[in-house]
Amino acid sequence: MAITTIELQENLSKYLILAATEEILITENGKIIAMLSKPHQDRIEIAQSLFGILPADITLEESEKERLAAI
Repeated sequence: MAITTIELQENLSKYLILAATEEILITENGKIIAMLSKPHQDRIEIAQSLFGILPADITLEESEKERLAAI
């Protein structure tokens, strides 16, 4: 689930409860800036949640350059 920072501010307690069962992606100006997730999520589950975030046709170096350019 993706929500805006304003939505999070207005309904923080609701999203803290939901974060126990699903990942909450927080966006600002259409870009993901943070994520709420379970506090005891195991590493394999975390890695699996990240699969598919990067397009298949981009290299690690290209994604790093893109990330640094956004800063």
